[in-house]
Amino acid sequence: MMALLCLGPSVVQAQERQGVKVEFLGTNNTMIRITGEGKYLMLPIQDNGEEATLNLLVDGKQEKNFTARLAKNKVDYMVPLDLSSYRGKHIILDVISNQSRATVREAQGDACWKNIAMSDTFDISNREKFRPAFHHTPDYGWMNDPNGMVYADSLWHLCYQWNPYGSKWANMTWGHATSRDLIHWERQEPTILPDGLGMIFSGSSAIDHHNSAGFGKDAIVTLYTSAAASQMQSLAYSTDGGNTFTKYPGNPVITMETEARDPNMFWDEAHQQWVMLLAHALEKEMLIYTSPDLKQWTLASRFGKGMGAQGGVWECPDLFELPVSGSTGNEKKWALVCNLNPGGPFGGSATQYFIGDFDGTTFKADTDTTGTIPTKWMDYGKDHYAAVSWSDAPNNRRTVIGWMSNWQYAAEVPTLQYRSANTLPREMGIFKDTDGQYYLSSTPSPELEALRGGLHHQSRRFSLGKSDNTISLPTHNDGICEILVDLEARKGQVLTLTLANKAGERVVLTYDSDKETLAFDRTQSGIVNFSQDFPAVTVAPTHRHNGKLSLRIFVDRSSIEVFEKEGRLAMTNLVFPNSPYTELSLKCSKGKAKISNLKVYSLNTKTK
Repeated sequence: MMALLCLGPSVVQAQERQGVKVEFLGTNNTMIRITGEGKYLMLPIQDNGEEATLNLLVDGKQEKNFTARLAKNKVDYMVPLDLSSYRGKHIILDVISNQSRATVREAQGDACWKNIAMSDTFDISNREKFRPAFHHTPDYGWMNDPNGMVYADSLWHLCYQWNPYGSKWANMTWGHATSRDLIHWERQEPTILPDGLGMIFSGSSAIDHHNSAGFGKDAIVTLYTSAAASQMQSLAYSTDGGNTFTKYPGNPVITMETEARDPNMFWDEAHQQWVMLLAHALEKEMLIYTSPDLKQWTLASRFGKGMGAQGGVWECPDLFELPVSGSTGNEKKWALVCNLNPGGPFGGSATQYFIGDFDGTTFKADTDTTGTIPTKWMDYGKDHYAAVSWSDAPNNRRTVIGWMSNWQYAAEVPTLQYRSANTLPREMGIFKDTDGQYYLSSTPSPELEALRGGLHHQSRRFSLGKSDNTISLPTHNDGICEILVDLEARKGQVLTLTLANKAGERVVLTYDSDKETLAFDRTQSGIVNFSQDFPAVTVAPTHRHNGKLSLRIFVDRSSIEVFEKEGRLAMTNLVFPNSPYTELSLKCSKGKAKISNLKVYSLNTKTK
């Protein structure tokens, strides 16, 4: 239906459909009046479209401002704008578009205006072939850094950087999911929404057991970065177990002249104080603050200037103490985690760390035999970033999770309904290697063993030669599986493990016993041409020196994560095969090597 609204000497053209009236005010300005009932205004999105600015006014007052890539000539997917809390009120959405139009009539033809409508429901059933079966993903929209992770009342709370209005970075909000087993995640309402101080960037949460902040004993307190023209640190708290949060009226609690973000805090029992790390991003250092009450913070020290990898901005810090595996005398060391982008070992973003000692105000990193502070990596794949740990985890566990992507191509991967997953949860440890250095270990969290379904294949012991020894992989479950393999090689031998499908797409793992390395080649893994940076070979030190290497390999629909049995290496890489990998082939380049044990488990899915 077309209507003409008389507004003085000019005429505004309008369209009415399904509870909305769309008024075309100019070539770049459109107003949407809500005229019908419904919980959601469904916004049609074109993933590669121009960003429009949308202002939501309720009874004449601005409620929120956000951006969306409204569809111009095709609709890739729909996203919901929840209007349920404004029922019975006068609602207007004022849209300012960056898409240039010669005339209003031309603007009227956009696909957005032909498809926008009110609805009581929003279909979140999965429409993506590459959505992981057993990794956390948002139901829809863009996701990056994990945030505000805390264990409270038997629930693992996982918040994350989220765009509710599209599958590319924008409108940063804290999405929220909870789990009782670190495997099955239940979506919750968003935790912290943008406000007058800006978007909500990364941060951390912890339980205030001593009521030091005055919000109540065992309140969950959150620190996060408010980001607009400047970056400031703000505070929020929850007194209902993390279901809802109240923003502290005295925000922001920290302001600076320079860019700083991603506060990560913990209670320092030894010194009866709160400690916070803040990424001084462009200065490529970490600032260490202390506080008695989470509101008043004192800068205690700085760490990292000129140390470690310096190729990109420093982000998403973490600091924790762990016992040293196998040590006598209850030896402990501290690990300072520093994510950076770019500057990773294989390009783009990655997670580095430092091992050392912390005295309550200052972190001092260990040096090698030359007096240099070495650069160490938590994961040797291309798709492991923003890794941080849960606070208040049970049994003194140090459990971490990361964002499973890379800033080089995260917005271009071949999905639309959602973008990005989290890594599998991992348990951190510290071990001392033969070079005298301390390293972080990463092992899959023990809850993941519950994923195992039937034992698809088992071989006790067999020899490897130059010919492929091939076994089938599970096919009934999109190829998802866990592979456990114990390799035995002599000096100089090179062993390869190849996962392949019938189309010839493959991932090749190469163990070089002489160099003591494991390589992961995904250059022919499937769809790789969406970015020049995606085809890659990543290489990890094994930290094993006897020619033996035991691996756990987790294969999901669009990722492969490889762990050494005791966590001495971890390697996370995305893959996008056109069809699942159906075969595992093993061989040795020269001589005879051995497989002492090989198991393949099918895994129970968690398809949304």
